[in-house]
Amino acid sequence: MHQRAPAVFLWNDIVGGSSPDTTTRRFIFMKRGKKYQEAVKSFDKAAQYDVAEAISLVKKNATAKFDETIELHIRTGCDGRHAEQQIRGAVVLPHGTGKTVKVLVFAKGTKLDEAQAAGADYVGGEELIPKIQNEGWLDFDVVVATPDMMGVVGRLGRVLGPKGLMPNPKAGTVTMDVTKAVNDIKAGKIEYRLDKTNIIHVPVGKASFTEEQLSDNFQTLMGAINKAKPSSLKGQYIKSATITSTMGPGVKLNVVKIAQ
Repeated sequence: MHQRAPAVFLWNDIVGGSSPDTTTRRFIFMKRGKKYQEAVKSFDKAAQYDVAEAISLVKKNATAKFDETIELHIRTGCDGRHAEQQIRGAVVLPHGTGKTVKVLVFAKGTKLDEAQAAGADYVGGEELIPKIQNEGWLDFDVVVATPDMMGVVGRLGRVLGPKGLMPNPKAGTVTMDVTKAVNDIKAGKIEYRLDKTNIIHVPVGKASFTEEQLSDNFQTLMGAINKAKPSSLKGQYIKSATITSTMGPGVKLNVVKIAQ
């Protein structure tokens, strides 16, 4: 009886080190097909590349039939178990992410109208709780809430928290300025934070972007992440960094040049 070929986990292609826990859903088991094998042969997997060359390689190897997402994965020297070394923030990418983002705003009174006028896809208050909690409605990508609604939104912690959807002041998603929050998100604002293995996973754009657009987004993103370095951290902040497309192999970046 023939056994099926084992699925191969692509973790080491991306950041190296040990495999993540099951909650890290960004990476999936998959077989390495011919296109993947050809892509791997197009560059030296052991080498560390400058940003421009790495972006060029990733774009060239993004050959799927859909517009692949270009992602950055950074393995840090932080220990997220310590509050002072947790990294979380947000930044607006100059060319956006290439993805249409659906925004849900929890507010009341005039702020509901303000959010709707700003372009929020869904607005509401306490009446949305059972829809999310009981019916499993999650047709949104980002949740914004005014501070006076956090008592209500907090009841959804077990649902929104594990999915990274819980509003947070550091990410600018708990605010009275719902117009700015919605506008920034629609313009390409992304959130970055450590996962449980002290790695940051963030989108840089789409394979359809030009190399210049991806480079602009990358520089803006790295500027924010470098500024977020915890003052209490001893030792190396960025241990390794890899840029990859959804279906392609990861290309290692020259850490010395991106860590400033």
